Amino acid sequence: MINVVKGIYKRGNIFWIRYAGLDGKTIYESTHSNKFQDAVTLLGDQKKLVRDGKQPNIKKKISNVTFKELAVEYVKWAERQRAYNQKVTLINQLVGIFGNHPLRYFTTMLLEQYQTERMQRGNKPATINRHLATIKHMFTKAVEWDYVEDEVLKRVRKVKQLEENNRRLRYLSQEECQDLINACDPHLRPLVVTALNTGMRFSEIVNLRWDKHVDLRHGFILLDKTKNGTRREIPVNATLRATLQGLARRLDIPYVFFNPSSEKPYQRIQHSFATALKKAGIRDFRFHDLRHTFASHLVMAGVDITTVSRLLGHKDLTMTLRYAHLSPNHMSKAVDILDNVLNEKTNYTKTIQLGYNGNVTDL
Repeated sequence: MINVVKGIYKRGNIFWIRYAGLDGKTIYESTHSNKFQDAVTLLGDQKKLVRDGKQPNIKKKISNVTFKELAVEYVKWAERQRAYNQKVTLINQLVGIFGNHPLRYFTTMLLEQYQTERMQRGNKPATINRHLATIKHMFTKAVEWDYVEDEVLKRVRKVKQLEENNRRLRYLSQEECQDLINACDPHLRPLVVTALNTGMRFSEIVNLRWDKHVDLRHGFILLDKTKNGTRREIPVNATLRATLQGLARRLDIPYVFFNPSSEKPYQRIQHSFATALKKAGIRDFRFHDLRHTFASHLVMAGVDITTVSRLLGHKDLTMTLRYAHLSPNHMSKAVDILDNVLNEKTNYTKTIQLGYNGNVTDL
């Protein structure tokens, strides 16, 4: 066990020392070593120089660290972040490409070529930008950890993000929704019904727990840690209630949806979802588009954008406004309501419930 010595601490896997210089200001210095004794020796040497009236000369010693070595430490650091599992998957992909490449040999051209190659393989700009953002942050931490020189980080930061087209809005009609539900395998059907009636993301759905998130007594699902880091409460309508009540529950497994073979939450359902789409005759559709379907039908039914935004868990209305065009008559309806009020006409209300019933009783 390593003894605790005042003025010695760790950043990542490297020991650092802290002491007062000639002017009394605190100096923080890396030992560039993962050995505790090296830190003890350096701290003693630097303090002696100060006692002798000399200002220590701090020199940076950068070793030839590879991208793979950086990734090992970065993954440990990333445990504190949201969506940790997805980030680890992304980093593993990057290691497969840049693994043995020394950090100091990364250039602007190298990463721009990487962008081009990904585009030629059909990757979308948003996906490539997420990769680039992760690389840039990894190099930011690499400089902080003395794994690479500042000049390399400057080269990496010069790479510009690709222009994204976030206007894609694919949603299903009511008939297509029912066709898709009917085409789903038994394990997939509840996931699809939940997505259609809540607008939740796939990761949010598969990580639902009976004890933490689902309250059928009061009729809501509570997400305490979402992608945006905000708390979100989603009402449970009759269709979703019937679906959840029809699920087989096991006392030893806390998750609402789990793979019977692994007894853990589903990680991938691409194959079964693709099969269901093919049976239903639906093309160019992703699981995430069920979230768009949820929002689109709410807007088309007359639900206001602010309410839709809250149900989706958007931080502001910017993302939600993409659905505004689906309600072309919303402005005329607004002035009609004003006309009714000013002329003391009879007010009316309309209750809207989004639910895809179909064969829910078959679940």
